[in-house]
Amino acid sequence: MVDFATMRKNRANELTKLTEQIKKFNSNETNSSSDDRFWYPDVDKSGNGYAVIRFLPAPANEDVPFIRVWEHGFKGQTTGLWYIEKSLTTLNKPDPVSEYNTQLWNSTSDDSSPARKQARDQKRKLSYVSNIYIVSDPANPKNEGKVFLFKYGKKIFDKLNEAMNPQFADEKPLNPFDLWDGANFKVKIRNVDGYRNYDKSEFGSREPLSQNDDLLESVWKSEHSLQAFLDPANYKDYDTLKKKLNAVLGLSAKVSVVEDEEEPPRAAPPRIKETAAPAAKKVDDSPPWNADEDDDDLSYFKKLAED
Repeated sequence: MVDFATMRKNRANELTKLTEQIKKFNSNETNSSSDDRFWYPDVDKSGNGYAVIRFLPAPANEDVPFIRVWEHGFKGQTTGLWYIEKSLTTLNKPDPVSEYNTQLWNSTSDDSSPARKQARDQKRKLSYVSNIYIVSDPANPKNEGKVFLFKYGKKIFDKLNEAMNPQFADEKPLNPFDLWDGANFKVKIRNVDGYRNYDKSEFGSREPLSQNDDLLESVWKSEHSLQAFLDPANYKDYDTLKKKLNAVLGLSAKVSVVEDEEEPPRAAPPRIKETAAPAAKKVDDSPPWNADEDDDDLSYFKKLAED
């Protein structure tokens, strides 16, 4: 059992450990439950939102302060049924959707073909999950001073990575998950072409979350387990997912489709993913479901599936 004093003493090594973990993620190949442990930033009628959060260190007896999850969310073209499931690739196991997408992709060399379009539409969605402390939440002040889980996409994760690995010599590496030497994160949301955009989000100055170690220990002990989201017991088995995929895509005789067990955390407007400045188009022959490019909010897909 790791106690608070040990965690503080060993935190000097955390930045190196985190950097190595990110390298591992980037060289290889995470899913929120519909419960009140998760914090969801609100936006106004114009699609703008603002909050200040603090990313927290790894929970007791866990190695890293974030996990990565893969999910699928798409609608069958002919059946109208929805497939919204955790991907077994999160656990480094074979997943029927990824296998079927591979078959679609390899069935043709025409990048504009219906088969490759379908593979893109069915690709997995990437997200990360961390514990956070709410410093300021003007839209929901009742959240301030509390610990939540936060599910976020690659755009925000890139900002964490950039803080830990600055590009310029005059910038000191920052461990954004450190309670003493980290920094608050300003979540700035804009509506860009109908999508949520987090490009303006940024870290504040390096500072302790609090000068009171008793308070910091209380915050740390309030964290939620992250590794629980990687427990195989929380994932449907391959055969169950395969049966549902066949039903959703109409690939076999009609079978009963099990409804999604999780309810959407909230009704949400159509805000599926973040956008970035347009880039020059290029031919990409790699399977699109292996790209770390999505910030899709599957709660929106779940809402559509219910309507």
